[in-house]
Amino acid sequence: MLTKGDEYPIHQTPEPIAFSGTDRNFYDRYFFCAYLPDGSGYCAAAFGVYPHLNIADAHFSVIRDGIQHCVHASRALGFERMDIQCGPIKIEVVEALKSIRLIVENHEGVAAELVFEGRSAPVQEPRFTRRIVTRLFMDLTRFTVNCRVSGWVEVDGKRQDYTGALGTRDRSWGVRQIGAADAQPIVPAVLPQFYWLWAPTNFPNLSLYAHVNEDATGAPWNRRASLVMDGAEQDQAIHLVDDRFSIDWQSGKRHASAATLAVRDAEGRDHQVQWTPIDLFMMKGIGYGHPSWVHGGYKGELVVEREDFRPSDLDPLEIHNLHIQHVAKARHEGGGLASDGIGLVEQLVIGPHTPSGFAAINDGAK
Repeated sequence: MLTKGDEYPIHQTPEPIAFSGTDRNFYDRYFFCAYLPDGSGYCAAAFGVYPHLNIADAHFSVIRDGIQHCVHASRALGFERMDIQCGPIKIEVVEALKSIRLIVENHEGVAAELVFEGRSAPVQEPRFTRRIVTRLFMDLTRFTVNCRVSGWVEVDGKRQDYTGALGTRDRSWGVRQIGAADAQPIVPAVLPQFYWLWAPTNFPNLSLYAHVNEDATGAPWNRRASLVMDGAEQDQAIHLVDDRFSIDWQSGKRHASAATLAVRDAEGRDHQVQWTPIDLFMMKGIGYGHPSWVHGGYKGELVVEREDFRPSDLDPLEIHNLHIQHVAKARHEGGGLASDGIGLVEQLVIGPHTPSGFAAINDGAK
């Protein structure tokens, strides 16, 4: 089967581009987020392609006055992975690895046009490979880049200017659970467990990228903390060492009240970054863990839907509400330096995590 991608010199196997290995859970995704310098106007988008399911989906969501306004779209892929539009949501690659335009054509009052310009070359994160006993759970590559953002977002006739905005975008591809759940679970049953923190942060002249995955005992199985100066190339990231996240959890929730990263630089000097949340964004607004708009779920030839909800009204321990992002102010101190920034702290904590005091799938902090 030949598709448009076969016209480009991008093949990685002897097969046509339409065939992405053999795992039905292969995916290829864009993520974007943007916010004004004071943290207001937070919006995010996701666009996913699922070659072996023959599905593409896209989501856009923005917070206005405490309400999260969302547009969800899903369509049959038609096996053409080069067509990166799904209903009203479209991606234009202005310059690969440098500049991307996100367009949301008006759907029931929600519209946007935003350009994401990388502050540096993207940072490739360590490959994420994880198994549940013997079954492959995830195996993917991801790159991330903080951005200067321009454009606008409109909700119900009220347009907000994003000139001078900041944000982050990433690209990931590989294998993770998508679409319908596996019909045959692992035997014997294993309690789900996933601990994830991600904190890309914009400082005045540089970007901080930090993340960690931990097992139930708190041992990290994937982590990285890096500084990247504005204009840096791919091989110029400064990788920090001995990085350790700590979280103050809100009582009765799995949402942070504060997050702290302790690291050491190449000269052996200690540094600390602390994030203070200022707004809450539910990741189900862009399909992550959504009960009916799950990534890779089949909806039909083309289906588009608007959804609105108030994050503060939702049960924080309901399983679909565990995956969140906090827009957060950041403060760095160490090495004789201090600076203020702004970014996000993404959290997805399911199942046991001994350092946090979590013992069940979704019990809250004491």
